[in-house]
Amino acid sequence: MTQENPVHAQQAAIAATWQATAPSVAVLLPCYNEEAAIGQVVRDFRTALPSARIYVYDNASSDRTAAVAREAGANVICEKLRGKGNVVRRMFADVEADIYVLADGDDTYDAAAAPGLIKQLCQEQLDMVNAARINTSDEAYRPGHQFGNWLFTTMVSSLFGKRFSDILSGYRIFSRRFVKSFPALATGFEIETELTVHALELRMPVAEIATPYKERPEGSESKLNTFRDGFRILKTIVRLAKDERPLAFFSTGAAVLAAIALGLSIPLFLTYFETGLVPRLPTAVLVCALMLSASLGLACGLILDSVSLSRREMKRLHYLTLPAPPGAVSLSHAITSDEPVPSPKSARKSA
Repeated sequence: MTQENPVHAQQAAIAATWQATAPSVAVLLPCYNEEAAIGQVVRDFRTALPSARIYVYDNASSDRTAAVAREAGANVICEKLRGKGNVVRRMFADVEADIYVLADGDDTYDAAAAPGLIKQLCQEQLDMVNAARINTSDEAYRPGHQFGNWLFTTMVSSLFGKRFSDILSGYRIFSRRFVKSFPALATGFEIETELTVHALELRMPVAEIATPYKERPEGSESKLNTFRDGFRILKTIVRLAKDERPLAFFSTGAAVLAAIALGLSIPLFLTYFETGLVPRLPTAVLVCALMLSASLGLACGLILDSVSLSRREMKRLHYLTLPAPPGAVSLSHAITSDEPVPSPKSARKSA
């Protein structure tokens, strides 16, 4: 019976400890009918992040998206409930990792930028890094979509704070505590708006880095409907404003009603002071109804503001129960698996 070399045993123990403390990275790729692009996307992320686990969630595609992704080496899961928001909700619930890379499966985002985005997230202990799109082709980022993005970004910035220039980017890096504290209520393309507001509402440490945005490969078509999805994003912003900023939301409506009531009441008061009569009784009733509605709206805003504050506190406390983003010490293992395990001698010196 041969005795185990103590040096080898110590090296194995150090290697196991080193690997155990290295942050795990998961690449999440939601897909619907992306047979023409998904294979290249998986290969690009495999090259950029050799040690990452790549998950492709096929949203009930009618083509060979799942088969192509599986052939490229990805873990493929099928989500039959249609809509990007539904897929992201399933991804965040299923996948366990320290760092999450979310990107589209249409080969429009630069996979080579992922190591740099992860590096910033780890070095600065961030919860989200948003990859703001830089247009490299007129076909990649159409003017109508650019205008819509600017409009929605401006609206979100005015309501929740200006920290992003591209709130609809589909390329983001997340910490575990972001992912596991995110409720994911959206069902479609409005999921990016929810992701942004979640970070802003909890005042998470975030950053934004500009990355190239490429044209889709031949055979890949956009699933975004400009007007339908734009309206859904607008509805989501209004809903989030009501839920997260109820005092501002309801007091704005109350102020509008009060202003209308005041405008209608001025002629009534002038007539009353001159004649002592109120000849336009229906107008007087309308003014009273408007002022009553304004008062009720303001009262609702005050009550719901307290409820919103309590909800925000609970979400923040849940967020704080989750582990912080991995630091820069084990960053190299999150990006590449080629770094050698330190020797026992160097480990003793560092200790």
